[in-house]
Amino acid sequence: ACFRLLCSLLIPALFLSGVLCVCLVILLWGIRLWIQQRKKKLISAGKDGKQPLVVAFFHPYCNAGGGGERVLWCAIRTLQKKYRNVMCVVYTGDRDATGEEIVEGAYRRFNIKLTHPVKFVFLEKRYLVEASLYPHFTLLGQSLGSVFLGWEALLKCVPDIYIDSMGYAFTLPLFKYLGGCRVGCYVHYPTISTEMLSVVRNQDTRFNNAAFITSNPLFSKFKLVYYYFFAFMYGLVGSCSDVIMVNSSWTLNHILSLWRAAACTSVVYPPCDVQTFLDIPLELEKSNTEYSIVSVSQFRPEKDHPLQIRAFAKLLKEKRLGQQLRLKLILIGGCRNQQDEERVKNLKHLCEELGVSNAVMFRINIPFEELKRHLAEATIGLHTMWNEHFGIGVVECMAAGTVILAHNSGGPKLDIVVPYEGHITGFLAENVDSYAEMMAYILSLSPEKRLEIRENARRSVHRFSDQHFEETFLLSVEPLFK
Repeated sequence: ACFRLLCSLLIPALFLSGVLCVCLVILLWGIRLWIQQRKKKLISAGKDGKQPLVVAFFHPYCNAGGGGERVLWCAIRTLQKKYRNVMCVVYTGDRDATGEEIVEGAYRRFNIKLTHPVKFVFLEKRYLVEASLYPHFTLLGQSLGSVFLGWEALLKCVPDIYIDSMGYAFTLPLFKYLGGCRVGCYVHYPTISTEMLSVVRNQDTRFNNAAFITSNPLFSKFKLVYYYFFAFMYGLVGSCSDVIMVNSSWTLNHILSLWRAAACTSVVYPPCDVQTFLDIPLELEKSNTEYSIVSVSQFRPEKDHPLQIRAFAKLLKEKRLGQQLRLKLILIGGCRNQQDEERVKNLKHLCEELGVSNAVMFRINIPFEELKRHLAEATIGLHTMWNEHFGIGVVECMAAGTVILAHNSGGPKLDIVVPYEGHITGFLAENVDSYAEMMAYILSLSPEKRLEIRENARRSVHRFSDQHFEETFLLSVEPLFK
């Protein structure tokens, strides 16, 4: 009797499930056909009457001044140089600037001149990917928000080739299966990593793992389950990409373990404007009493500017450097929004608390030439992000001729601050004490020894040049153009 009851319930349930699945497939297919009809609505035919091949980059913050934006503009310039019949489109949420102002900003900040016009598709729902909108379940909230933002982008312009250049992997299946596009991505930083899982598992307090969670075993277990679920979903959406480019060995290891798509994954080091910085003459320091320590990174929480300020404050207290030595810390970076500006205010308050306000300078959203001048005058280049995916600022500091002091993890440890032909190219540290000690050690070296390290570092950075990026980028995206 029980068996007959189960059968009588199971068969209709299976039938209903099948009908629903068929209806869903028909609905998705209908949406895909409808989207195909909208294809290239915004793109007019070229001079020869042919419809151009539309390559769209999903980069909601394309007017920010970070390394990710340099990759975007270099990638566009590279495609414009290589392919004649290509129209590059950028999906952006920067509605406070015109397309001309954005392109001009790219030239001013990164020294990148585009050879052809770019079409901008301005998105209205960028707020859906703002972390502030999701105080809890931020990763999931931002990822779902990116799907809605991606949907807006797809409705406004349907490309032939879609490239996510900012890390919104959840948009990939949307453009591939509904948009009928060939899809690729450039991954600067995995949305979730095995390190993040271990931080929660070990109940470590970090900027993305609050103290009230680490102190509660139940909360920690729940967050771990949530992270594992998210990692599974992230792997699922990422693996549908036709071409996957990653920016470093560290990112490669994580993406291979999460996405499991080794056949279409390759390392493409981000383009650093190495040549511009190599133009700075390398010579013995003129002053023996005044030194500047420069940090180049956006004002985001993971960059850990407080560590820089605390280490610098500790360095100033050290008597072994001598009373005559004058030091200044210059924090150079971009502010993307009000939260970043608030962060800078808090950093200034920290300087006041530690009594170092007079010795710390903030330089926000500065022109490229001013950045170059600060690096030319600096003795030490400082970088403190834990597990930095790559570290364009680290490369720029090395190319400019500073002695680099970076975090002993991620891209700087694996790819950048590594011995070159058996010679030291820079230094690594992990916490306030080790950063302060290492800065003191670098300053205690003779100018001749520092010059030797700077020369080694300069010779090692050619593998991060614009030219090397162009070659590896074109090689990686070639399957999308076949």
